[in-house]
Amino acid sequence: MKLLFSAKERSSVLKKMQQEELYDVLIVGGGITGAGIALDARTRGLKTALIEMQDFAAGTSSRSTKLVHGGLRYLKQLEIKVVAEVGKERAIVYENGPHITTPEWMLLPFYKGGTFGSFSTSIGLKVYDFLAGVKREERRKMLSREETLRREPLLKEADLKGGGYYVEYRTDDARLTIETMKKAVEFGADVVNYAKAEKLLYENGKLVGVEVADLINGHTYTVRARKVVNATGPWVDTLREQDGSKKGKTLRLTKGVHLVFNGERFPLRQAIYFDTPDGRMMFAIPRDGKTYVGTTDTDYTGDTAHPVTTVADRDYVLKASQEMFPSLKLTVDDIESSWAGLRPLVYQEGKSPSEVSRRDEIFRSESGLITIAGGKLTGYRKMAETVVDLLVSELGKEGSTGYRPCSTRNISLSGGDVGGSAGFPQFVATKTQEGVKLGLDREVAAELAQRYGTNVSRIFALMPQAVNEADQYGLPAEVYAALLYGIDHEMTTAPVDFFIRRTGALFFDIAWVRRWKDGVIQAMAAQLSYTEEQIARYTGQLEQALQEAAVPSQANS
Repeated sequence: MKLLFSAKERSSVLKKMQQEELYDVLIVGGGITGAGIALDARTRGLKTALIEMQDFAAGTSSRSTKLVHGGLRYLKQLEIKVVAEVGKERAIVYENGPHITTPEWMLLPFYKGGTFGSFSTSIGLKVYDFLAGVKREERRKMLSREETLRREPLLKEADLKGGGYYVEYRTDDARLTIETMKKAVEFGADVVNYAKAEKLLYENGKLVGVEVADLINGHTYTVRARKVVNATGPWVDTLREQDGSKKGKTLRLTKGVHLVFNGERFPLRQAIYFDTPDGRMMFAIPRDGKTYVGTTDTDYTGDTAHPVTTVADRDYVLKASQEMFPSLKLTVDDIESSWAGLRPLVYQEGKSPSEVSRRDEIFRSESGLITIAGGKLTGYRKMAETVVDLLVSELGKEGSTGYRPCSTRNISLSGGDVGGSAGFPQFVATKTQEGVKLGLDREVAAELAQRYGTNVSRIFALMPQAVNEADQYGLPAEVYAALLYGIDHEMTTAPVDFFIRRTGALFFDIAWVRRWKDGVIQAMAAQLSYTEEQIARYTGQLEQALQEAAVPSQANS
């Protein structure tokens, strides 16, 4: 079987990109926005390539609040269009990938003197339901003080008046990106990670391609395209500078930090959306035996590739958690892990970070570079549709026609062909039984089925090989099988790719990472023929990631 999306084939993909006479579109940036554009463009018939200088989703797309949400707080800012559009998108994202996204009832408690009161919460949620086209069974409910505490006894009781109860959708942002990317590859897109746009290429003042550096082996390739899309998230202005077109509107980067607590120490029953003492809003969400809380929203001017949690960030989120859940008496010692991510927002004069619009905008330069900036995770599919509409229009004016209309509304993502959300529970039950027959613990089999969807069959098919080979690396067979699948079918190139973006374990099970890291590095070294220098570099990279997740920085940004 030909491996279309294997880390072993990265060089082959780059050579193919160079040999391709002319792509219709080259996308720079492999986060959720770039992945969405690649899938939309390819399914319409555009010859499509995509490069990402880090791993897929390594920037903002693995470091969000991990919610596909309608943005209730944007109602406060009267961002009606944003709420309506992304609210309706939630259900589409869910149906196309029920293994990645799941409904989560959210409780919004309101207190005497707080941002929300009973009337404003009721009206706000009713408007939200209407704008977002919420299903009847998921429409908001208003709860009394007693009902609110019954649903979440850990809440602060003093001055509690009641609560609003409504549905959001929890997701794995990195896996949403990976599954979208895999689907684009399945349709024929050429996609590669650790490949940097080193230099933009021009003819007669028009952008015609990119010189691409392979950051793994140092080779350089020339990739030519009719259109180049800048979907680099926090780096869009960097690419615009290369293009000489950074003028007018620019980016404003803000940082968001989340803390992760063990669920036994912070046994949250129910996702909570709550007021902080300074008037911002924060989430506390139970997930896989953990509870995570966030987020901050502060201007950021540090290393774009490397935002970290600072002591000030940690203390801010911890203090808000202590105020809302006082009976727990949480301390810094209860924090297991954390992550920091950047929001690439379009700058607006005179607004605080939390007030800046999350709307996306498209900029087109004189050279032809098309930049997509801003936006939200939830709206990635519509953003992609808008960009590809523009591409099709421009290509049409240049004589290229016959492209199909957008169809991504009804395309299951990789692993998502399980009969929609209605068929997913039965799918998981069936696959769990299959895994048990292969010798897996029931809990492990169910976890694999939920994470990988229909692709779990490929992991199960690798189990006989894994049983034979895993011991030499000191790994359980299921970890080794998932790793082999990641290398061959998800372009897992470095150990941090596996532990952060393919499994989420660095954030949600840091002890698991510490337990299996040496075996995973050895196994990847064997599979991908790492040099001694690469082993040392990748080991250092993972140790640094572990340190940053567990220990806050003393820096200010």
